[in-house]
Order: sequence, then structure tokens, then C-alpha cells
Amino acid sequence: MTDLVPTGQGAVEPAFSWSGGGGTLRLGTRTSPLAMVQARAVAERLEAVADVRVEVTGIQTAGDRHQGDLAELGGKGAFMREIDRALITGRVDVAVHCLKDVPGDVPRPNGLVFAAYVARDDTADVMLFPMASRVQRLADLAPGARVGTSAVRRRAQLGQIRPDLCVQYLRGNVNSRLGRLDAGEEFDAIVLARASLGRLGIDRPGEELDIIPAVGSGVLAVDCRSVDSDIVELVRLLDDRETRRCVAAERAMLHALRGHCNSPIAGHARLERDGQLSLRGMVFTRDGSRFVHAQEWAPPDKGPDLGAYVAGDLLRKGARDLIDGIPH
Repeated sequence: MTDLVPTGQGAVEPAFSWSGGGGTLRLGTRTSPLAMVQARAVAERLEAVADVRVEVTGIQTAGDRHQGDLAELGGKGAFMREIDRALITGRVDVAVHCLKDVPGDVPRPNGLVFAAYVARDDTADVMLFPMASRVQRLADLAPGARVGTSAVRRRAQLGQIRPDLCVQYLRGNVNSRLGRLDAGEEFDAIVLARASLGRLGIDRPGEELDIIPAVGSGVLAVDCRSVDSDIVELVRLLDDRETRRCVAAERAMLHALRGHCNSPIAGHARLERDGQLSLRGMVFTRDGSRFVHAQEWAPPDKGPDLGAYVAGDLLRKGARDLIDGIPH
């Protein structure tokens, strides 16, 4: 991990000089094991496409320090503020974020641009069980079984499938969650993103859940200062066109819904075999007992229009009342 070392009166000496080849890029990310693995993978890809050295800089965020409900810090933006600040002030040159952690109701800072959306990874949510448990399926959990997750979207959809379960709040890095699960004292099952297990090299059996992913699920977004045209051009070499088209639809829907961090909103876009872009969106009450659903299709270059249309359909069906009925 690279330390952030200021020079002079609060200024930061730039470490990157790009002139078509050579130089060093400082890449900022959260300090969790998963974030560091993801950042190193992006760093390796940047080094593979250009004559550049990339140093990964770990930055601890308020969201990582706080172990309570993220709503107490204003939502998922708590994972980004310190990294945004480091990028704006020049302490780092690029940054990597899990796109699902980028709020849809808070404008991005002026001067920053997501120059690349890395090709989307697995979007599935999986239910995991204690290693010593004889139960290995959602259907076999007893009524009142304790299931851990921090995502209101997962909580709501589990409430639809098994309203008899006791879904409890669970935060922490992947390994700590697995440790608490295997201890067998707090949880009978937990739900995690399968992509996070794969990126960490954790091979563990689990049951894939038939639920809609989070907006931006499985996507790493690489952030840059828009004025650094050479860096933007370099990072764009990692951009995946299909992922960008899907993200454009999902993020447009999320933005139009104006949900907050406690809003159970799910959205997933994909390119179908006929070449059309599809988008499925859902908005739930906290317990999943009420919901609205919409799905539409559009040409692949019309992602923003598709997202706005699906959001409008959801709002016409009552999404605003569901969102406003949940306290921030």
C-alpha cells in the first residue's frame, strides 16, 4: 500500500507524467481485501496496455471505519468521499469503485469522469451456509432462520420468497462475514455477491438466488480527472462497450427514481440475442410485501432513454410512494 505524502503547504507533488509512454500512475481504492484485489487487477491491465507503472494506494473511507448502518453516514457515498477528494486534489491519478456503491441520488463531483467500465463480472447473489450445517438450500431453512445481509434490495426480495425468515443486518469484509457464519452462533445463512467470492479466489458452494441484481452489480468503474486527457485516453482502453451500454440504462433509471440509500431498488440491463438492450427494474417496500416491476427493450445505443422510460413506468405504477414511505 502506498502512503499519501503531501509536500509543501498542503500541496501534493504529482507523481505521474504521461507523454505517450513511461511514468507512474497512482491508483486509489478502499483498503478492504476485496477492493485491493480489484484495484490490483485493474492496475495489471493498465500496465499491460501501456508503458506505465501503476502503484495501488489504499485509502480508508468513512464507510470502512463505521461498522453500523451506512444510512447514519448518508449512505453508500461514505465509501467514496475520501477517494474522490484524493483524486480531485491530485493525491491519486485514477480511482477504482464498485459501481453498485456509487449513489444514484448524489451528483458526482465536478471534474471527474468514469473513463472506463471494466467488462461486467458475474451479477448473481448466492446464499451461503455454515460449513458444518446440514442445510444447504434456501428451501430447507427452518421458519425463523437467521439470514445475514447488509443490502436492503436483498432483504426485500428475500421477504418475497421467504417472509418467514429473520433477515438481520450484516456488514464487514467477505472473510469476516464468512467467519461469523461458520461460527454458527449468529446466522443460519448469509447472502453475498458471487463475483466477490471469485475475485478473492474463494471456492465455496452456495445456492444462486433468483433475485434481480443491484444497479451496477459486477462492474468496476475507473474514475479520472476529466482535464487529464492523456490519462482518460489511457484508461478508456479498458472500457467495455457492452457494459457501458448496460450501465447507461441502469444508472439512468436509478437517477430518475431518486431513491436513497434505504430504497430497495433493483435493476439489470443486458444485451439480448436479437441485439436489443433490455432493462428490468423493481422497487420494493422494506419487507418486500409490496413492489412494482417494469421491463422494456430498446436499441443498444439508447440506454439513457430506456432507463428513463423504465423509471417512468415504475413511477406510474407507484414507485414514488414506496420510496417515500421508507425513512432515510
